[in-house]
Amino acid sequence: MAGRQDEPDGAPFLPRQVSIDGYRDNFFHFAGMSHAGSILALPSGVRPWGVSAFRDVDAHALAPVLAEAGAFELLFLGTGRDPAHLKEPLKALLRQAGLRFELMPTPAAASTYNVLLAEGRPVGAALVAL
Repeated sequence: MAGRQDEPDGAPFLPRQVSIDGYRDNFFHFAGMSHAGSILALPSGVRPWGVSAFRDVDAHALAPVLAEAGAFELLFLGTGRDPAHLKEPLKALLRQAGLRFELMPTPAAASTYNVLLAEGRPVGAALVAL
């Protein structure tokens, strides 16, 4: 990602929340940049998400989301091309953190995230690349 800062662990990080301008096979476009792979779009900014398929979502993958749970209320989980279900223990983790969440294919999740972000709503997105 161009124009980025690095987190302590070396992962690229755009330190502000922005809308998702577009997506295509394995790429997301935002803030004049592009990123290959899945992303997290959270109140602290946009960063890579080490998930290549929705089946890879586990407690470790959700840790950055849970760490920011107090900063937003609704998480959009983009499941890739197809609908998917989240395992009950992971649903419980999100609920315990005070987050509501919606699962939907990534295009719908990105679009809905953009609309609510533009309205000023406290939202986040965890988007599996197509």
